[in-house]
Amino acid sequence: PLVEGRFAGGEMSTRFLKEERLFPYATAAGTLRLAVAAPIDDETLRAVELALRRPIVLAVATADDLEAALSLRLEPDQPSDTPQIGTGAGEDDLDNLRDLARGAPVVRALDDLLRLAVEQRATDLHIEPAGNALQVRLRVDGMLKNVPAPPMSMAKGILSRLKILAGLNITERRLAQDGRAHIVVSGSEIDLRVATMPTMHGECAVIRLLRKGAGLVSLDQIGLSARDETILRKALLAPYGMVIVTGPTGSGKTTTLAASLAVINEPTRKILTIEDPVEYQISGINQTQVHPGIGLTFASALRSFMRLDPDVIMVGEMRDSETAHIGVHAALTGHLVLTTLHTNTAAGAITRLIDMEIESFLLASCARVIVAQRLVRILCDHCKESHSLSAADIAADERYAALGIEAGEVVCRPKGCDWCGFTGFRGRKGVFEIMEIGTALRRSIGPKTDSTDLETAARREGMTTMTEDGINKLRAGQTTLDEIFRLTTSL
Repeated sequence: PLVEGRFAGGEMSTRFLKEERLFPYATAAGTLRLAVAAPIDDETLRAVELALRRPIVLAVATADDLEAALSLRLEPDQPSDTPQIGTGAGEDDLDNLRDLARGAPVVRALDDLLRLAVEQRATDLHIEPAGNALQVRLRVDGMLKNVPAPPMSMAKGILSRLKILAGLNITERRLAQDGRAHIVVSGSEIDLRVATMPTMHGECAVIRLLRKGAGLVSLDQIGLSARDETILRKALLAPYGMVIVTGPTGSGKTTTLAASLAVINEPTRKILTIEDPVEYQISGINQTQVHPGIGLTFASALRSFMRLDPDVIMVGEMRDSETAHIGVHAALTGHLVLTTLHTNTAAGAITRLIDMEIESFLLASCARVIVAQRLVRILCDHCKESHSLSAADIAADERYAALGIEAGEVVCRPKGCDWCGFTGFRGRKGVFEIMEIGTALRRSIGPKTDSTDLETAARREGMTTMTEDGINKLRAGQTTLDEIFRLTTSL
């Protein structure tokens, strides 16, 4: 009966099929079956389903039947009924998958890399072929650093293993792919966002690590000054209006929003969020993750939220004009709306929304507070060293004078110890500017508002810029001159 079935394994490794004694075939009714003579593990079954891109029904056959079918269908001069797509690539990939199913070294290599990333508090793991070697880097506290890498001979196996975890097409190496996975490392649940990209030397991969159940940072721990925290809390306790957090990717906006939601999370308020992805799971809040593939976008979710009697709505990002219009309408009709934008400064958020065709008078009416932020590395408390600046220090580095730092002031410098991994830094905190939209600023918002003029008006009202906030943290011994200049060059 097997020989009469239409062979369906043309895309798979001949050696893999023979050694594992697997015969994929299609019945007359079109059902895809996998004939086996002995039980197979879930890993192998998953690998075959991914290679064939279809679910499989297992069928039991005798060893003799399998041998006969494989010999007939896999003879070199016998063409299969299925087109041979990427045969060379499939051979390598599926041979590696066979090794993975048996607990080969590539499994341990990837597990070790993921464990190292978690232990070192990395947000991203980069796996990159570099000529004849494999390069592995971790992003810790915003900075990439090299770590020991497995040999280049394991690269294809590691990428194949990663693709299996993330549900990607293991035989496709020519196109970029992205997927998700869930793992447990040392008792901690970790969500992975996996992205692959073909390069001149082979596929590279970047893995974003999201710690499920990561403890929420409270609003008084993210780095706000006393004045800025008071302004933000006041806006969060308002019954309606819009609070906007702005900054580039990786500047801590999600953490600030989560800390803000924690302030107002109480039984008397219904809070709905639409996020991509949900990074902090907060008890008592209805959180939704976008799913563009089925039409669940920021805009469509926000439109649906309006029918669910919310008090507070959090929109992960104002990505387009439609989302912005719905969000502004919600803020004007009795809801508190929290959201993010990608702009360099607080004043730039106003001009960005005007560019998205939001009427300036509507913005002036609904915006309450705009928070712009960056992240700077914080000096390790276990090893940082205090240093009183001399006149010679000031003369040797003109950056001190540029920031208004004078001789006699005390700053701290990194040293390095076991606690911080000998970097001198441990963790990051936000550097903020918080623009409160009061009466004077509302009058400054118009169709042709210039962000520079708006920032000048805000500073007259007492706003502290990110650069000034960074200088305050430098004087407080929390960070360094280099970190502040890394911040200011991005503004």
